[in-house]
Amino acid sequence: MPDAPPEAQSPPPRTQSRETRRAQIIEATITTLATHGFARTTLTQVARAAGLSHGLVLFHFASKEGLLTDTLAHLAEEYRQNWQSALAAAGDDPTAQLTAIIQADFAPEICTQPRLAAWCAYWGEAQSRPLYHETCGENDDIYDATLTEICARLNAAGGYGGSPTRMARILCLTLQGTWMDLMMLHAPYPVAEALATAQTCAAQLFPHHFTAPV
Repeated sequence: MPDAPPEAQSPPPRTQSRETRRAQIIEATITTLATHGFARTTLTQVARAAGLSHGLVLFHFASKEGLLTDTLAHLAEEYRQNWQSALAAAGDDPTAQLTAIIQADFAPEICTQPRLAAWCAYWGEAQSRPLYHETCGENDDIYDATLTEICARLNAAGGYGGSPTRMARILCLTLQGTWMDLMMLHAPYPVAEALATAQTCAAQLFPHHFTAPV
């Protein structure tokens, strides 16, 4: 078979686009955070994980702080797009909307061990560093407000009488808790069980709208 014309071949590594290269480095950072944690992650380790030179990583990210900031921004935007896309596809029914938001947390492209571990690494720094709050604070506020509004609509429809704010908080704590379990337990349960746990929480809060999985 004749060789493909130059324009049809994959570009050699050193001629990849800036966006492609940065994405490669960010993925390597996620993997490194999962292995070494926040404080022990270095540019050298990231370069090794990416299969690149230390100098090339420095060319795209001038410092560890800049790389960690951009990696968190990438994770935050990925998460925001994931749940908002799921919500948009669910339509206007609050039961379908809450179902979509819960399921979105366990989507295979989001709920991976390296990503969960990277998120936990950033959460562990949230109290001592403004990085998480500066990068994710607005997204978190939008998520919380959206979830609270859905809970308020379900509350009104079912006459549950609880606080929508607390209901939303319980759901958030359950979702975050299952993520922590999947990352930290010596023998974590399957992702399907984590989803079933979150669905059981919804059934406890809104029994007329949700049924706990068997």
